[in-house]
Amino acid sequence: MMLDRPSWLHPAFRLIEGGEGAGWSEFRWSDLAAMPQNPGGVVRADRASRVLAALAAAERAGVGLLLSRRDGAPRDWTAPPGFSVTLETSGTTGEPKRVRHDFNRLRGRLRGGPDEGARWLLAYEAGAFAGIQVILTAAFTGAALVSAPGGGVADLAQAARRHAVTHVSGTPSFWRAFLMALGSDVPPLTSITLGGEAVDQPLLDRLAAQFPAARLRHIYASTEAGAVFAVADKRAGFPVDWIEQGVDGVALRLRDGVLELRSPRAMLEGSGAVGDGWLNTGDLVERRGDRMEFVGRLDGLVNVGGVKVSPEAVERRLLTAPGVADALVTAQANPITGFLLTALVVPVPNSDEAELRAAIRRVTADLVPAARPRVITLTDRIPLGATGKKGRKAAS
Repeated sequence: MMLDRPSWLHPAFRLIEGGEGAGWSEFRWSDLAAMPQNPGGVVRADRASRVLAALAAAERAGVGLLLSRRDGAPRDWTAPPGFSVTLETSGTTGEPKRVRHDFNRLRGRLRGGPDEGARWLLAYEAGAFAGIQVILTAAFTGAALVSAPGGGVADLAQAARRHAVTHVSGTPSFWRAFLMALGSDVPPLTSITLGGEAVDQPLLDRLAAQFPAARLRHIYASTEAGAVFAVADKRAGFPVDWIEQGVDGVALRLRDGVLELRSPRAMLEGSGAVGDGWLNTGDLVERRGDRMEFVGRLDGLVNVGGVKVSPEAVERRLLTAPGVADALVTAQANPITGFLLTALVVPVPNSDEAELRAAIRRVTADLVPAARPRVITLTDRIPLGATGKKGRKAAS
């Protein structure tokens, strides 16, 4: 079976999936088994090729599509009338949810003209909102898309070198692991994008120093909110003025320290609406000088002896310590305090352990006692989930 090339896919686009390259007319449709046959179409979005085929087929048929990130067809989903795309959230901090998008909204922040010399690396799940943004960007601009289905960070680093990747988008956690996997043998990056987690200044500085010629930006987006805004000044957070003035067609406001927004690219259906088109993001934001900085998730706060603490905020503090390459702070249940914080820390190669622990004590000295990790364990790596993020659920 052969599908006509959709209008949103540039004729020069090529997909390099698992080491094999193909243009649209060369896809082996019989191997994809991705085309929905009825309005209840559900596709296991485990490969970029499946996502592309499913989007093209559902658009042509004018039917709803669910891009599932899990095995097995769900029994509790009924496609709405007309072509729309339903995505599943990652469930990083809670139960996964389903969010429906109009396809035009899904492509709302695609920018720029043809860029046939670009080679994008797919570092996100193909069925995740961020993964679809990368796939559609490459398809729209006629770039090549390099994908390693089922591969880990080391496989992605190898693919990036092998195919001389120029554009990479990933979470901050992915980038820290990716840089360690690359070592000194780096691809010719000209565009670096971070998203999916709050960005810390030490990582931005490290990327800017290692790839001085690359465009560096971090994007604020979510499955529910869509692509909201991009920050390109190489500083963490975003300008205070955006709260009053808005940015890129999006209105922003704070309510009890939580960022709310109203965007033309937000979901059609899903949870989080607070009325009049405003969406509660669940992200805690604080003003620091001329910047608004993300300090954690509202649903990620834990009670440590009666004090509300954000493990993510503590984690970013650890990342400022000299000798810390990466860190993960989690909450562990405690019968006396409710929870207490523990930390996994990845040292920079050849670091002295005593100096490292002393540096950690210094950067956490001004935190309230409840926010200081009780146990710090050194490790060679921090496992990432399929989303490229660290697990954030508190251990009970």
